Amino acid sequence: MFNADWPSGRVTVPIGRMFEYTEAHIAELFRLNNTPLLDKLTALPCLFCEEGTGDESAYVGQINRARIVGGEVSLEVSFDPDVPPLTNSLLYDSRAELDMPRDFEFSRNHWAVKEVDLYRFLLRQVRPRRQRPTVFPLAEHENLDPHLASAMMPFDAAFNPVFDAIRNAAQGVGLRCRRADDIWENASIIQDVVSLIDRSRIVICDCSGRNPNVFYEAGIAHTLGREVILIAQSDHDIPFDLRHLRYVRYLNNDQGRAELSATLLARMQTIIGH
Repeated sequence: MFNADWPSGRVTVPIGRMFEYTEAHIAELFRLNNTPLLDKLTALPCLFCEEGTGDESAYVGQINRARIVGGEVSLEVSFDPDVPPLTNSLLYDSRAELDMPRDFEFSRNHWAVKEVDLYRFLLRQVRPRRQRPTVFPLAEHENLDPHLASAMMPFDAAFNPVFDAIRNAAQGVGLRCRRADDIWENASIIQDVVSLIDRSRIVICDCSGRNPNVFYEAGIAHTLGREVILIAQSDHDIPFDLRHLRYVRYLNNDQGRAELSATLLARMQTIIGH
């Protein structure tokens, strides 16, 4: 549990923080003459966590190399590619099962050793692998970014002010908002669109003009279980199959976009608060 840059693969840990919140009889198995037995410790599976009990990321992996440098232990770590990143909120909810009953364990930098079967825990907690489509590649595990929103709308300059209104609402709740035409990560546009939807906490779909691409993207977002907010400039823009869902109607003028932004802000606050 350290506020370290775990994804970099290289971190340092103060020796004085080792074996905190570790049962005495377990700690004695992994040290000799008060010196950590690094070879035995690196053989254990690890949870690499940041401090906190919310959306902080936690990774499952191993220590590839450890050496003592002065009063610190220098670590080279790697993550298990078959285990998606976890969140501290999940760990906190399962703190009894993980032998982490004290709240202080989530707010203090330390290295603890627990007598817990980590992989048994993961089998019960990690979402199973999903069947993936053949039309476009989809990551085997979800990689949701809790701070990301996306806007699905026609690729038309006339919608730029609408996107600005959406983006302002997202920023009001601490979210980044992106459009698929903002990014170029893959050879095909549809792959960028799908990847963006898959990572998004909230997806706003502008059905104005009954754009078929937006309807397709809304279907993908619904299928992936994303929080979808439908908006449109006319009631007739919402197709029959989506009429049972609530949507936000707006006017594409300064006042209408300001009202749209305020409505979206309130809706996003409700979603984020869940």
